[in-house]
Amino acid sequence: MRLLGVDVKRILTAAVTAAMACAVLVSPAAADSGAVVRTDKGAVRGTVTDTYRTFGNIPFAAPPVGENRWRDPQPVTPWQGVRDATTPAPLCAQTSQLGQPASETEDCLYLNVTTPAKKTAKPRPVMVWIHGGGFTSGGASMYDARWLATKNDAVVVTVNYRLGAFGFFGYPGLPGSGAFGLADQQAALKWVQRNARAFGGNARNVTVFGESAGGLSVCAQLASPRAAGLFAKAIIQSGPCGVTFPGSAPGEFLNVWRARADVEKQGAGTLGCADIACLRAQPVSKLLTVHDQFASPAHDTAVLPIDPVVAQRTGRMHHVPTLVGTTHDEMTLFAPLLWPQPVPEAGYRALLAGLFGEQHADRIAARYPVNGNDDARDEIARVLTDKSWSCTSQTARKELGRHMRVSGYEFADPDAPLIVPLPPFPDYKAYHASELAMLFDFGVQLTPAQREVSDYMIAAWGRFARTGDPGWRSEVQSLAPGAIGGTDFARDHQCGFWSSIL
Repeated sequence: MRLLGVDVKRILTAAVTAAMACAVLVSPAAADSGAVVRTDKGAVRGTVTDTYRTFGNIPFAAPPVGENRWRDPQPVTPWQGVRDATTPAPLCAQTSQLGQPASETEDCLYLNVTTPAKKTAKPRPVMVWIHGGGFTSGGASMYDARWLATKNDAVVVTVNYRLGAFGFFGYPGLPGSGAFGLADQQAALKWVQRNARAFGGNARNVTVFGESAGGLSVCAQLASPRAAGLFAKAIIQSGPCGVTFPGSAPGEFLNVWRARADVEKQGAGTLGCADIACLRAQPVSKLLTVHDQFASPAHDTAVLPIDPVVAQRTGRMHHVPTLVGTTHDEMTLFAPLLWPQPVPEAGYRALLAGLFGEQHADRIAARYPVNGNDDARDEIARVLTDKSWSCTSQTARKELGRHMRVSGYEFADPDAPLIVPLPPFPDYKAYHASELAMLFDFGVQLTPAQREVSDYMIAAWGRFARTGDPGWRSEVQSLAPGAIGGTDFARDHQCGFWSSIL
């Protein structure tokens, strides 16, 4: 197009090209401050303070939308200019749970990076956090990693992964069925391998750690051949491979993992669709109506060939130093959700029979007597904590310890602060996820004694990330205000009793 003898198209093209070239240029001030970092796909500009740097919303895979819905993560398209990384990664699509916000964001494969502000010539250890949320909720940006980064001189990466109906959906003949979320985690770990040095990190010293579903994800990555070389150490927080939950029949307890064939069978006919094309055309809001039905990662897949419980028992896991721990009272978080109303103590034995069968009810009731508050939910919480969480964690340490260096901990603060709004309950104590307030800044008020525990744990997690040793000699270290030290974990949680009856 020519206007008054001037080739407008050529001039506009030249102007756009020049603008893009200018955008790529980083000012000396920005470069000196460390606000701009060049990743393998393009430059990002984060936030710099006197003590830390943060970079948010960095893509590690292409948007999993359209044809990429229910497809293993695809490569990111490189970008020109400097990408704004001053805002955190969005939450992946999910429903609201425990006061957490809902989200309809399907384009969510982003991560956040936090580092100390001070430059270093020696690469720092890298800690990659996988969030919890029952494989259906949560997000990377819910975890403020400044304490871990600045107090340990480490690079901390928090990652998103597809959840529920988007991350663990299966359908007959669909490649990757039931394990897309696990594949996302590996894509993030590969991003770390390519980009750790740009943020001052050491790609050869990566620790993957997570809590609850995040801890189970770490277990899965330990069992995944495709994760070979992606991390050098692992921390499993309240997510032992063999954790179990009550099934529908007395005495039936199920673990998290499901066979791919079962997940695919469940996915067939979802939302009345006869094929994947129909399902890929459905809006996020429709898929969220079946979101919580897909909360179990699948094995018999390329990402996870065998059940992690079997992998752990047989040693078919990556042999890296591993830290495995739980909270002292895991099930107090879940008991009021499973039984919203108080359970009269007169009904305690019947409830035990319904969970464990008539043949075990009396022995369990004798071993875990009621305390006289006429609400048996706290006794049930203790029973299920020991059976389903604590003793499976002890088993994990024993089985993993045959092949690698394993350390243990138990967070045992009886007055742990609440980090989410919870319904009334006799006493939450050291409930599931309560240790997170010691590692991440949730804005809750810690007492001086709790602050000492927090400082101890942060230092131990950092020491483990550097060396593979958290710094204690006991098999299991109890972490409680005024009572940090070794504990007879198996005796406290009656693991001998549970192995004798189940």
